[in-house]
Amino acid sequence: MAVDTLPDQRVRSWWPDVALLAGFVVLTVALARGHLLAFDVWVADWVTAHRPTPLYSVLYVLNYLGQGGWVLTPVSIILAVLAARKLRSIRPLLLFAGAFVLMYVTIGPLKIWLDRAAPRFPGPDREILFNPAASGAKAMSYPSGHVANALAWYFVITVLLGLLLARPLSRRAHLALRVVPPVVVLITTTYLAFHWITDSVAGLLLGLILARLLARVPWGLEPRSTPRTASPA
Repeated sequence: MAVDTLPDQRVRSWWPDVALLAGFVVLTVALARGHLLAFDVWVADWVTAHRPTPLYSVLYVLNYLGQGGWVLTPVSIILAVLAARKLRSIRPLLLFAGAFVLMYVTIGPLKIWLDRAAPRFPGPDREILFNPAASGAKAMSYPSGHVANALAWYFVITVLLGLLLARPLSRRAHLALRVVPPVVVLITTTYLAFHWITDSVAGLLLGLILARLLARVPWGLEPRSTPRTASPA
């Protein structure tokens, strides 16, 4: 009997993408003009003053759910290789490569161009965009790469898991992978003062755009039926 191996996850409407991009642009322009900076500082100062050490340790570990280079990229490439071997096709690897390139040419350049320091930056004007004093590991804060990574890479992971399991993920599992990690990462990266809250919101908007772009591409991994096994003569 034919069995579907993967639910159709492609998206076709452009209106949500346009709205998300508009939101990102509006937020960025507002910050560049000095709006919302006082709110960012207030949130960062509040979480710093209300963060006991045990809670810090737990949130620090949970924040790794959005770590691209050390967690999500290795996990995704392993799943892609396993799926490619299972299907005897390079298409799962193309999905991984497409996601990697898409995030590499968007998140990194935006961080460098907008040049915002993180809340923990000890230098002057830490909250402003285009900060000439921002440099090093505590700079490049806007947008949050962790949040954007979580949204884009967990889309890839859900597709690859569906291929490996040869059946659609349950709705609960799908929501758990696509929603819970980004929400956890947004909360933890803000509460730990790794990012300003507007960094996290910008990462959310950008990550949703990237995930939708990945879901729009015809990777050749749409629903299909497994070959029927020939019955014995």
